[in-house]
Amino acid sequence: MNPSPSRNNSRSTDTITIYHHTLNLGNGEWTLWASDKGLIRVSFPQDEGQLPASWLKMYAPAHELMEDAGRFEQLGVITLLERYFAGEPVDFSNVELDLWGTPFQQEVWRGLLTIPHGETASYKQLAERIGRPLAVRAVGAANGQNPVPVIVPCHRVIGANGTLTGFRGGLQMKQELLQLEGILNVRAAGHERFAF
Repeated sequence: MNPSPSRNNSRSTDTITIYHHTLNLGNGEWTLWASDKGLIRVSFPQDEGQLPASWLKMYAPAHELMEDAGRFEQLGVITLLERYFAGEPVDFSNVELDLWGTPFQQEVWRGLLTIPHGETASYKQLAERIGRPLAVRAVGAANGQNPVPVIVPCHRVIGANGTLTGFRGGLQMKQELLQLEGILNVRAAGHERFAF
């Protein structure tokens, strides 16, 4: 995975083109978003193909949207996602990313990339992996802000008690994604909020 430098809350006056394309994958319609540098966001089905206004205002106040499936074919992400949702182990490491976030968020998201397909980690373990063992709650918050779910695998982070917790797409979707990877031992008796 090749994350490019982030747009760290910079308010550029340059107009940025944001490409988008919607795919029907497994449990609904997922919308992909990209810049000229790489994939910037993957929207859950419940986002109904919309980008959060506050996120756009922060990172791309001057933007134009363009529907373009070809941009995502060029990134190679469409075929990979289709294979992933068909239950195949997939390596997303060659997908170019242009992740917009703070330096700390970037650090956490890079840590997520170290959790292999078919495995999970707790928030505490993730904090330890990135060398911030005392920042468990901050790591959990940054995990929840991951703009590229599935590809940057925030769904693989679970509560220390082995339950599903803290997934923006909802706990049922988190469990479905884990099951696609053969992870069947995570209890659903979690909570929408984080259990660290």
